[in-house]
Amino acid sequence: MTIMGVDLGELLKRKQIEIKDLSGRWVAIDAFNTLYQFLSIIRQRDGTPLMDRQGRVTSHLSGLLYRTTNLIEAGVKVAFVFDGEAPTFKAVTLAERSEIRDKAAWAWEEARAAGEDGFKYAQAASRINSEIIEDGRRLILAMGLPVIQAPSEGEAQAAYMAARGDVDYAGSQDYDSLLFGAPLVVRNLAITGKRKLPRKNIYVDVEPEVINLEVGLANLGITHKQLVEIGIMCGTDFNSGLERVGPKTALKLIREKGDLESILADRDDKIEDFEKIREFFLHPPVTDDYKIALKKPVPEEIVSFLVDERDFDPERVEKTAKRLEEVYRSGQSTLDHWF
Repeated sequence: MTIMGVDLGELLKRKQIEIKDLSGRWVAIDAFNTLYQFLSIIRQRDGTPLMDRQGRVTSHLSGLLYRTTNLIEAGVKVAFVFDGEAPTFKAVTLAERSEIRDKAAWAWEEARAAGEDGFKYAQAASRINSEIIEDGRRLILAMGLPVIQAPSEGEAQAAYMAARGDVDYAGSQDYDSLLFGAPLVVRNLAITGKRKLPRKNIYVDVEPEVINLEVGLANLGITHKQLVEIGIMCGTDFNSGLERVGPKTALKLIREKGDLESILADRDDKIEDFEKIREFFLHPPVTDDYKIALKKPVPEEIVSFLVDERDFDPERVEKTAKRLEEVYRSGQSTLDHWF
């Protein structure tokens, strides 16, 4: 799986929860991050993604329908936030990721030709294109869920919505949401359940976990700005970071020097545009033009799209669409805010 965002898992404590703990709560989900998760993990044994008869990838649609429906039945209210235009200083990262995926795709083909297990390469070769994005939007809207278009990074928009109190959590696998200022981040929503460890015949339980930004900063004894600077030193979506500097070393440097300027003044290696990157995390482009409301799902649209156009199993799709409709109609106490 392609690694995205900064990894601050060594520094921040995570509280394991159950899906039921999110009942009645709004989660603004980073759509691109989630689509990548589904494209990566929902595959056949040889690594091939799910596809329709025309060869169009459908793994993401399977994840969006079935896994999101499970969340909704548990009372979780979800909105999907899509990326807009990437900042100019992300171009290098995007190019590097594309090269990584090209190499992974080649390695996957080599493994398949040799009759070897190339699943990990297949995962790393996952790509999102315009068709995958538009298909995802179409299904999400048919399910009655909000779609929010971010002017730039989806995680920044989700963090903004959480900070305003319009949603309760930002949902993403990445820690960037915290750098963008999300008060609460929930992880593992897309991958909750039994998961096989890479290259091992061992399965583990993956549960949702929450990170509280305020608590995390207090435990580390740093400010939000300093956390952003730690992230920049380790490497983010927008820069490669400092040589031989991981989260613990970055934290030590911040505690000793106080800020990134002072740290870089004593080093030979530099971080290009670090001031712009820091400012982008602290004050990212966001929009107020969104509405957090759930609409009635349209089962006939879901069935028509997935069954007639994408060759999904009719019985399973119809059953899931009916589940969505029943939840909407139920008016159960955990979903009072829907109406």
